[in-house]
Amino acid sequence: MHHLNLNLRLPILPLLFLAVITLLTTSLVQAHRIDIPAGEKACFFEDLHVEDQMTITYQVGAGGNMDIDFYLQDPTSATLSSIYRKSTGTYALTAAKDGRYTYCFSNEMSSVSPKVVSFNVHGVLYVEDSGEVAPVEAEIRALSTGLQGVKDEQEYIVVRERVHRDTRFLQNDRVKWWSIVQSFLLVAICAWNVTYLKSWFEVKRVL
Repeated sequence: MHHLNLNLRLPILPLLFLAVITLLTTSLVQAHRIDIPAGEKACFFEDLHVEDQMTITYQVGAGGNMDIDFYLQDPTSATLSSIYRKSTGTYALTAAKDGRYTYCFSNEMSSVSPKVVSFNVHGVLYVEDSGEVAPVEAEIRALSTGLQGVKDEQEYIVVRERVHRDTRFLQNDRVKWWSIVQSFLLVAICAWNVTYLKSWFEVKRVL
């Protein structure tokens, strides 16, 4: 009996490994980075069926006040979610009807600054008609979701680190140029004082 159980388990391991790799590969291609010019928007879509699930996370990486408008519409163009002027956001959806779900990142409120947005579409789960999910498949999906969550958190940290680095460089440049301006003003004031005092003493001597 022991050998029989071992033989039944062995074929599952390669299948489990391949399934995890497939799911992770599918998740990895869902990461995107887009540039949105001032006054414009970028829209994307997913075709879902009833009870299908999807989660969208986004982060503004650069531009203006580091904010963006986000909204999601169902197949009838009804707005399911609207998030205004936020630098980051998450929205989880369970489809209530079949059709195309459209989500947009809008920079239309800005007339000057373009924005850089990083976003992920993950947790996309298409419900099978059979209604039953094998335990191994359920574990694979749970593992894939957990790993995707870790990946999203890492990407968020990378984006925040880049934002803070750019802010630090900008502040350093401002401090540098302000120091140069102060030094120039100091030299100019000193030169003016010397010239003024020199001219004042020359006038006194003539008198």
